[in-house]
Amino acid sequence: AVDESELLTVPDGWKEPAFTREDNPKGLLEESSFATLFPKYREAYLKECWPLVQKALAEHYVNATLDLIEGSMTVTTTKKTFDPYAIIRARDLIKLLARSVPFEQAVRILQDDVACDIIKIGSLVRKRDTFIKRRARLLGPKGSTLKALELLTNCYIMVQGNTVSALGPFSGLKEVRKVVLDTMKNIHPIYNIKTLMIKRELAKDPELRTQSWERFLPKFKRKNLKKRKEPKKKNTKKEYTPFPPPQPESQIDKELASGEYFLKERQKKRKRMEEIKAKQADAVKRRQEERNKAFIPPKEKPVVKTKKASTEKKIDIEAIKEKVKNAKKKKLGALPEEEVKLKMAADENKKKKK
Repeated sequence: AVDESELLTVPDGWKEPAFTREDNPKGLLEESSFATLFPKYREAYLKECWPLVQKALAEHYVNATLDLIEGSMTVTTTKKTFDPYAIIRARDLIKLLARSVPFEQAVRILQDDVACDIIKIGSLVRKRDTFIKRRARLLGPKGSTLKALELLTNCYIMVQGNTVSALGPFSGLKEVRKVVLDTMKNIHPIYNIKTLMIKRELAKDPELRTQSWERFLPKFKRKNLKKRKEPKKKNTKKEYTPFPPPQPESQIDKELASGEYFLKERQKKRKRMEEIKAKQADAVKRRQEERNKAFIPPKEKPVVKTKKASTEKKIDIEAIKEKVKNAKKKKLGALPEEEVKLKMAADENKKKKK
């Protein structure tokens, strides 16, 4: 009797045997081909690395052609091709190269345990600004979020334009797709990264492999913290009363109340003119006051009296006079008289000695 849990799990280190010519000695009956277009900015790089692409595909007996005029790459099988899945891998290789994935990473798709996934994210968000912000959130500050995701899923991820290209094992690609789609749905990638880190630790324990991990995984509740914008005009509800509002007064009622109704037309006209003149006079008065404001002088600051300099220190006038006299005796650029006489006497003594 064999335990069912052992049958469901794959032994560690087990690999599927490679597909060889012995598995398909007669080759393929029909020729298959795939073509894909590439953007103009990729032309220089593809032209440079195309010999390496042809060399890598030649090992699997697949031909590759680069058409720079049309801007397309084509892969086709040959008579020597024995692996039917080689053309699918070659198709994925040219797709990845068109999506700005470097050749060193894209050539890994030709291995048996590596697959690729190109996720289209351009149509998931309506507004362009929101799309750019969420795409930047996937990258993280200085690409830290993307690097963490690559380490946890063992996949190479390339975010380019409206697509995300992922390259790695099947289990990792499944997680990458989930994280990318959740990020575009406004769920921050850090939540999925935390979950992946917990799953990675739980997978190391052999006892927990067959158990449910729901109790260990965090449950994040969505909180809508956006406050509703308050309207400028707030409509306050009036208290309910069963009685209807009083009927507004008509113009005749107002005239009857003021006594204007009984005046003659000429008197009414004169009264209206007086009211207009009174309003005009008020307006002229206000305008004049505004003009007069410019002629009102500003308030001056009070003058602060400066303290007189203290005359405690007496100046020695005699000493200053002496200094002036000595300065007059000295000639600019010449020695004083006493020093000149001493120098002349010294020169005479030297001559006598000779």
